[in-house]
Amino acid sequence: MKIVTIVGARPQFVKVSPVSKELRKRHKEILVHTGQHYDYNMSKVFFEEMGLPKPDYNLGINSLEQTEQIGKMICEIGKILNIHKPQAVIVYGDTNSTLSGVIAANKSNIKIAHIEAGLRSFDKSMPEEINRIVTDHCSDLLFCPTKISVENLKNEGLVNGVFQTGDVMYDAILNLQKSMSSKILSKLKIKPNEYILATIHRQSNTDSEENLKEILNAFKESDEKIIFPMHPRTKNSLKKFGLSCEYPNVKVIDPLGYLEIVELEKNAKKIITDSGGLQKEAFFLGVPCITLRENTEWVETIENGWNVLVGANREKIINAIRDFHPTKKRENYYGDGTAAKKICEIIEREVI
Repeated sequence: MKIVTIVGARPQFVKVSPVSKELRKRHKEILVHTGQHYDYNMSKVFFEEMGLPKPDYNLGINSLEQTEQIGKMICEIGKILNIHKPQAVIVYGDTNSTLSGVIAANKSNIKIAHIEAGLRSFDKSMPEEINRIVTDHCSDLLFCPTKISVENLKNEGLVNGVFQTGDVMYDAILNLQKSMSSKILSKLKIKPNEYILATIHRQSNTDSEENLKEILNAFKESDEKIIFPMHPRTKNSLKKFGLSCEYPNVKVIDPLGYLEIVELEKNAKKIITDSGGLQKEAFFLGVPCITLRENTEWVETIENGWNVLVGANREKIINAIRDFHPTKKRENYYGDGTAAKKICEIIEREVI
């Protein structure tokens, strides 16, 4: 088969790695990078570290207003699909690249496979939630990482073409740990379990001066050593609002490659984030996670007691930093590390 895979953001580079390796054993894959993440450490370095082939296309569509970004992506992806006429298009997660790929494939009457289907935060103010819903309802094959994601689709009337396969990010983490080698701790002069890792990138936090102030004040008042790889969007917002996080206990660093960020996650005493991917990775690695959101699509991590929602509330963040300590054994919600193989077998069976 000829299959077009569409990616554009950091988490998708991670997710595509195990699937692409499995897929290319028997089929031709055309890899399209939309350019949604264009900073080197948000993009190219991930391809290098994950052993991914160079994209066949890099559309270079990056920091635009959302509707303009999506429109350009649909147009350019449509041209590629018209040239190659693949049997299927694979999309991942919930980004604008995902939505654009789905619309282009749907209009070209090409079968669509959505990896990481069925996730719901039940908050339609989040752009990602709309992307998830539209993608799921336009896709032919829905690959769900968990039992809850299957139930979410069932509640929306989607039962055909739904498969619970496990999580491809779990595949990636397991594969990565076999050969992980990073000097980031010695480079930053820190020791395991002596720091908290923090990331902020979601629009609900970066576009709100009030939310950013609350989060940064919590960092300052926690008195904990915090390692803070700063997303370009967050950096721009700090400049826009005239804010600073030059505190003695906060070390701001540039965005990191995947090997380095996982090494920091693995050795952190806690993780503070608004990222969906880091919530999951924290759970995989057994690190308590404090989530700077009012809801999450990864509800299993909350129910199992390894993740806590604090929003952008300074007091809640500080309390969680001091007092949040998981007591339950982590359950195995995300499969056995063979999700990519299962997905490729199903695509081969259902599409040919």
